[in-house]
Amino acid sequence: MNIYRGCSHGCIYCDSRSRCYGFTHDFEDIEVKENALELLESALRRKRKKCMIGTGAMTDPYIPLETKLNYTRRAMELVYMYGFGMTVHTKSDRVLHDLDLICKINEKTKFVVQTTLTTADEALCKKIEPNVSTTSERVQILKIMKSRGVPTIVWLCPILPFINDTEQNINGIMDYCAEAGVYGIINFGMGMTLREGNREYFYTQLDKLFPGLKEKYIKTYGGKYEVSSPNAAQLHELFVKRCKEHGIICDNNKLFAYLHEFPQGQQFEQLKLF
Repeated sequence: MNIYRGCSHGCIYCDSRSRCYGFTHDFEDIEVKENALELLESALRRKRKKCMIGTGAMTDPYIPLETKLNYTRRAMELVYMYGFGMTVHTKSDRVLHDLDLICKINEKTKFVVQTTLTTADEALCKKIEPNVSTTSERVQILKIMKSRGVPTIVWLCPILPFINDTEQNINGIMDYCAEAGVYGIINFGMGMTLREGNREYFYTQLDKLFPGLKEKYIKTYGGKYEVSSPNAAQLHELFVKRCKEHGIICDNNKLFAYLHEFPQGQQFEQLKLF
């Protein structure tokens, strides 16, 4: 589910800006799905089989507007009340405001916190993701969740060619993930996607932040949708190697299965008794 439509994080690479999603106004002009909670409760009440409820695929559930409206928290309260599991994907430490509820859901069923890490360089982070919690702040989220028994998954993407596609960066992110004890890392390859809508915004930001780099992108990739780093093969090999060293799952199929898997069996039956 996506309670909000649009985002104010300002990430220069965001695919959700793509025209295929039908935005007819500025992406930063947030739409609120005012009946989302009623629709959610209706769906949860009618659902015969318990499952995982996810949010954050298109719009971060913890944009600043959430502090005022508390729609994400209210959705969590419904998920808890009806005995479902949940996962959120966020780049904001506002998620910690709901730590109490996250832990309650995780104790009753299952809660997974997901975040994206793109760079270990704090200065670069503030350039390419200007309005989100910094990398170190997101790592702190992961550590806190781990300390409370809440599983975490990191999305290592996107990797922007000629910007963060270095071994130093991959190693830095992997150090963070190992330190935070993450369950798994999702990666779709060492690159990014560009299509109508997000390509134009990305190139405009390149002109502002990395003068001359837009021309290099155009010369190297033309109008391609999938834009892979020239270092993709060696970076992926390094990524897999570091995951194996620290026992971090990096098989996307396994991780998506885990995100969708609602806890069943003896443990869940015991929980229901109490």
